[in-house]
Formats: sequence, structure tokens, C-alpha cells
Amino acid sequence: MEEALEKHAKSIAAPLVFFIVGVFQFLSRYLELRKAKGSISQKDAQLKAEIKQLLKEANALSQPSTFAQAAKLRRMAAAKEKELAKSQGIHKEEIKMSYDMYSKCLLVLKIFTYFMLILWFWRMPVASVSKQLVHPFGKMLSWRAGGFVNDNVMVGIIPWLILCTRVSKTICWKVLK
Repeated sequence: MEEALEKHAKSIAAPLVFFIVGVFQFLSRYLELRKAKGSISQKDAQLKAEIKQLLKEANALSQPSTFAQAAKLRRMAAAKEKELAKSQGIHKEEIKMSYDMYSKCLLVLKIFTYFMLILWFWRMPVASVSKQLVHPFGKMLSWRAGGFVNDNVMVGIIPWLILCTRVSKTICWKVLK
């Protein structure tokens, strides 16, 4: 009975570790995309609309007699564009600082979780894979997990974490563009 329970725990260990690593990769990628994308504040949207309106009015005044009015409108639009650029710069810095804090917290949580997984599965196989499937890499995958048993390679936690990280990172980059 105890052996069957241990075997069942080992059978779900690999997918569980892959899921945990995948969640961390997904969150990292999501934060990265949100940081790059940013968001537009209500004030910035209003300034953009005012600039667009001023330029539209300036372009409508194309007669020689209305040149001075058009130039004045263009100068006002340029001043508002400078104000918008300044506002966006400040807003961008605030967003960057906020997402940097979230990224650092996520990194600390990821390191702690990986460390706990390594401690939990140290010298214990996470999964077993047929020797023929991983022929040249069998010894590398079984590092600290017991080697070969019944023509199966026992996969250790550290190689499994490395493999899961690479695969989940690739999946996240393909899914979240």
C-alpha cells in the first residue's frame, strides 16, 4: 500500500513541477508585457484629443490671411505635446517602478519555490523515462536521482527544473506575444 502511494506521488511530481514552473514563467512574461505596454491616463488621453483638435483647426486655416491664427494654434499644439511628453515620462517611470517591484517579488518567490522543490526532491527521482528516449543524455538527466532502474532513467529535480524552465519559457513566448 505504501509503495503504491509513493509511486503515485512520483507519477504526479513531474507534471506538478512543470505546472509550477510554467505558472512562474507565465507571470514573468505577463509582467514584462504589461510593463512594456503601459497604460494611458485620462489626462494624457484628454491632452492627445486637444492636440489633435488644435492641429485640425490649424490645418483648416490654410488661407494667407489666417496664417497667424494657424501658427498660433500650431504653437499651442506644440506646447501641449511637450506637456504630454513630460506627463507620459513621469507616468512611465511610475509604472516601471511598480512593475519592477512586482518582478522582484516574483523572482524572490520563484527562487524560494525552486529551493523548496530541490530540497523536497533531493536524491529522489521526479520521473522515469525510457532509456532509449534519452539515450545520450541519460546520465545528465539522472543527476542526483539514482541513475538507471529497469531500463528507465530516473530524472532528478535539478535537470527537470532546467528542462521545465526552458520549455515553459518557450511556450509562454509563443502564447503571449
